[in-house]
Amino acid sequence: MRLQPDDSAKVAAAIRAAEARTDGEISAIVSNASDSYGDIVLQWSALAALFPLTIAAAWPPLLLKALAPLTGWEAPSVRIQLSLLTIVCVLMFVIGRFVIGRPAVRMAVTPRAIKERRVRARAIMLFRAGTEQRTLSKTGVLLYLSLAEHRAEIVADAAIHARAPQEAWGEAMAALVEAMRDGRPGDGMAAAVERIGAVLATHFPFSGTDPNELPDRLIQL
Repeated sequence: MRLQPDDSAKVAAAIRAAEARTDGEISAIVSNASDSYGDIVLQWSALAALFPLTIAAAWPPLLLKALAPLTGWEAPSVRIQLSLLTIVCVLMFVIGRFVIGRPAVRMAVTPRAIKERRVRARAIMLFRAGTEQRTLSKTGVLLYLSLAEHRAEIVADAAIHARAPQEAWGEAMAALVEAMRDGRPGDGMAAAVERIGAVLATHFPFSGTDPNELPDRLIQL
């Protein structure tokens, strides 16, 4: 999944249209991924390295049969067996590190719950760094999309959260998820921004006194 060249303009136009009806501020950020998941790669690689040890412990004769073509010996010494087993384990780790390190494989083997937590954590971090308390009336909302995980988050400032609970963003998330399923993340973000604007207009209607304090564009990381 990737953004199209005109998606930035679509989202920017949606932000401007939404903010024309509210004193709230909308920030939109899209990232290729929320984490490198290097620890997940190492964990799976370690499991791959342990696989030969498991086989050797459970079926020792099978190990001897597997090593015979390599050594030419029907019954190599214990020292030779352990040395070759160590080499096999190292090779399995290296192979696992290479294969699981591929982006598509890495995403596929990462548990869904871990991806959800890390996308949420990245969204909160970006919100605190670039949105939180940067508006005079503390009415900033961040729409964050992480492409690799196919997940999005909406994080709202304190004043908004006090009036609009998390459930208020259901329509915005539904519109984004539906477009993402069709491979149209840019259209989904624009639709989500429109619905976020509707929520903000209900609780924080445009007064003409609140300055525009956040950039009206899609930020790509």
